Amino acid sequence: MDVKLYVGNLSYSTTEDDLRTLFAQAGAVTSVALINDRDTGRSKGFAFVEMSTQAEAEKAVSMFNAFKLDDRELTVNKARPREERSGGGFDRKRSGGGQRRY
Repeated sequence: MDVKLYVGNLSYSTTEDDLRTLFAQAGAVTSVALINDRDTGRSKGFAFVEMSTQAEAEKAVSMFNAFKLDDRELTVNKARPREERSGGGFDRKRSGGGQRRY
């Protein structure tokens, strides 16, 4: 069973290969997903790393939470499920848009 970890406070120059090499010290890395801004393609400064077992994931958290990489102190913890987003979008009906009167 793969265990997904959140890795935050990354330097914008950190690559997926950098993370794979680092986390391999704690065990088998199943996948690495560096999150990029969809408009600019630039790193958002966080990633998700999947370890192959719970024990390896716990070892990775203990080894790399607060670890310095590229002069940045990493935040590493077990990833939480993505929360549903509500609101924030443009709603024509609610905002009065879409029906122009002249």
